[in-house]
Amino acid sequence: MGTAEQPQRVTMTRAARRVLEAAERLFYERGIHAVGVDLIAAEAGVTKKTLYDRFGSKERIVVEYLAGRDERWRAFLAQYLDAAHATPRARVLAVFDASRAWSARFGAKGCSMVNAHAEISDPSHPAFPVIGGQKEWMLALFTGLARDIAPDDAERLGRTLMLLHEGALVAHGLSVFPDPVAHARDEAAALLDAVTAGA
Repeated sequence: MGTAEQPQRVTMTRAARRVLEAAERLFYERGIHAVGVDLIAAEAGVTKKTLYDRFGSKERIVVEYLAGRDERWRAFLAQYLDAAHATPRARVLAVFDASRAWSARFGAKGCSMVNAHAEISDPSHPAFPVIGGQKEWMLALFTGLARDIAPDDAERLGRTLMLLHEGALVAHGLSVFPDPVAHARDEAAALLDAVTAGA
């Protein structure tokens, strides 16, 4: 789903993997702009030369960080979708269930894509398409699921579900109120019930 091309990925050596693991933790905890290559190299236990030999630039590390996180999220979500009952309603709600579980385990500071977009607004940055592509994929997913529920209104329903989902992720990252993803799931369930009742 989605039309954005996936970025070309870096071949992972053992040293590259250490660099990326350090960068992933630091970028998510502190922010992309706040973390320099000196700190990444020190945390990874490699020289800056090794870092640049493997990745070429900090921008490429950012791409790998975001693309890798997106890849893991899609695999994580697929397990929930596969386990959902065959009904379209259950599959929509499974997305919220997956996001709730992911946020509890891997997303204390909210959505990494939203956070990255707050720092990377230049469309020429190599990570920019990764961020937009992930959200396009999510919209396409919700729209596809909505099509099985309301074929004549799939775009509007898909966008509404996306807004509930993304708003919940932002609220979670900001700790605005307890368990916003569960709240969004309840609202999505009520919306789907209203749509099917009116069909």
